[in-house]
Amino acid sequence: MADNISNQGAGGAAGGELNFGSFMRTDVLFAFGIITIIMFMLVPVPPIMLDAGLSISVTFSVLILMVVLFIQTPLEFSTFPTVLLVSTSLRLGLNIASTRLILEYGHTGTDAAGGIIGAFGTLIIGSNYVIGAIVFAILVIVNFVVITKGSGRIAEVAARFTLDAMPGKQMAIDSDLSAGMITEDEAKERRQKLESESTFYGAMDGAAKFVRGDAIAGLLIVFINIIGGIVIGTVMQGMTLSEAAANYTILTIGDGLISQVPALIVSVSAGFLVSKAGIAGSAEQELFAQISRYPNALAMSSALMLMLGLMPVVPLAPFAILSAITGGLAYYSYQRNMRAEAAIAGEAAQAQAGEQAAPKEEPISKALAMDTIRLELGYGLLPLVQGDGGNKLTDQIKGLRRQLAEDMGYVLPSVRIQDNLQLAANEYVVRIKEIETGRGDIRPNMLMCMDPTGAPISLQGENTVEPTFGLPAMWIHEELREEAHFKGYTVVDASTVVTTHITEIIKDNMPDLLNYAEMQKLLDELPKDYQKLVADVIPAQVTVGGLQRIVQSLLSERVSVRDLPTILEGVAEASGYTKNLSRITEHVRSRLARQLCDANSDASGVLVLFTLSPEWESAFGESLMGDGEDKQLAMPPSRLQEFISAVRDKFDEVAPQGLSPVLLTSPYIRPYVRSVIERFRPQTIVMSQNEVHPKAKIKTVGQV
Repeated sequence: MADNISNQGAGGAAGGELNFGSFMRTDVLFAFGIITIIMFMLVPVPPIMLDAGLSISVTFSVLILMVVLFIQTPLEFSTFPTVLLVSTSLRLGLNIASTRLILEYGHTGTDAAGGIIGAFGTLIIGSNYVIGAIVFAILVIVNFVVITKGSGRIAEVAARFTLDAMPGKQMAIDSDLSAGMITEDEAKERRQKLESESTFYGAMDGAAKFVRGDAIAGLLIVFINIIGGIVIGTVMQGMTLSEAAANYTILTIGDGLISQVPALIVSVSAGFLVSKAGIAGSAEQELFAQISRYPNALAMSSALMLMLGLMPVVPLAPFAILSAITGGLAYYSYQRNMRAEAAIAGEAAQAQAGEQAAPKEEPISKALAMDTIRLELGYGLLPLVQGDGGNKLTDQIKGLRRQLAEDMGYVLPSVRIQDNLQLAANEYVVRIKEIETGRGDIRPNMLMCMDPTGAPISLQGENTVEPTFGLPAMWIHEELREEAHFKGYTVVDASTVVTTHITEIIKDNMPDLLNYAEMQKLLDELPKDYQKLVADVIPAQVTVGGLQRIVQSLLSERVSVRDLPTILEGVAEASGYTKNLSRITEHVRSRLARQLCDANSDASGVLVLFTLSPEWESAFGESLMGDGEDKQLAMPPSRLQEFISAVRDKFDEVAPQGLSPVLLTSPYIRPYVRSVIERFRPQTIVMSQNEVHPKAKIKTVGQV
């Protein structure tokens, strides 16, 4: 029993300590403060507590102003809307509490509502309460009409412009991310900052209404207090009209002033904060830095004030003092600017001297460097690179690199863009490793229009040939875009034409673009979970160069190598029974069966097939010559021509139906059939029976 009691006592003590510690937390103190503000509105408070509350209100408003002046960016004070609401609620609570004291004890004298209200009222009003009322009215008008209205308008416009600019800023972030200029974490941070900025200005737009409402409430409270006080003093307390008017007016005006001064300070703070958008650094630093940047303006101001002071009817002293101050600032700013210019000129001279001292001749080794992918433009196509918006050629190429990385499995080298005066004005050339691989002629300010059916285009324009696929097309003006869409034509801009051409060229030359360094980079960038697989396969079972050959073979048939772990697993399996890279490649393709079937299926998910007849299967099998795994196709030219004609006829039969079938062969002869077909139909896919996934939906439309 005693043990239980002692344990309870200990627990109670511990609990008391815990409760005290939790009470001292900031969230508890904040909640206690809000409850106190509400109690000011509901429960009568003594004058000493009212004085404490008024002192806190004035101090709090001054603190807000100082913080706003010294912050670097508006988002550093993102809680300002909440602070504005709290300060407004505090002033309103104190107004209600002071109103209760004024109306109840105003007949006793000017100290009825505490010393602060009486002091303010006596200081401002003095012996003439009419003057005090006018001063109070002017303060309210300044706060209500000028400061509050202006800061609210600035907040409204800032919120609107911030919201309108969000899509463009988000697109810029996505563009930088796709170009590799920033990481995913940096992009996330920028998006969060952008969201916080829009939320802040939106909240400021709404919070500005609190201050405006506070000014209106101050006017009404003062009017009610004066009228109510005079009625209570004359009717209930037996005071004369002049005594009641004097007492209650002093108290009411003092109450209004002690409420409106903090409101005025907070309103100025809000105006400073919302007008600080686009300024980095504290307000006074930026203000003085920008004014002192123009000493001529300061000098002219000094001269004008001196001339104004020398006029007979104008007092000389104030204008002379201000003229001297601005003249001194002008001289100081001029000297500082001269020193800054001299320092910049000295740095430029040193840099130029260093450049002159350095050898002008580049090393001969620089001449050996080659651009992997280069786009050369005629001078008339330079606006495509310098333009703005989503149609900018550089932005489209950045998106192309990202799309090819997602589709094919590795990041392409950057595309170098340069002008070439030897080309025609509207001509461009695409080079792969310094070798020309594509050329085209486009119109930068026009649109290319094509008919998907191949029919002639019934619009006014310039006939041309689409550079990528050689299809008939026409260049039309921008105003014909809607009409072209209405007629079902395909319409693309000049930048898209170039980007599409580059895309197809890159896909055709992907095996050449995947060099040893890029292959090693792909292996290094695999997740940590697969690094053990890489260590087991390379170089024990295959070298990096051998893996490069396998991946190049896949890319030559436009097979994505994004699933590199599966490719490595297939290499590890096949290398156990063969070292022939072609055989290993065929096994890897069988491991990628699901991917191959999905990539070659139609819109409904069906794999459309042409099967190779037993006659041609036997013909290819009998034509393989060589020892072991090193076999070569040795089919007579006449038989090859028959095969080519048969394949062309079969595929041409189903082409009008919109079908693009896959040619299905046995695994043993697939590489040799593909080597023949790629000469005359490179777009035709050749798959073996091992590459058809068991769950794939297939449809056979014929036999070759």
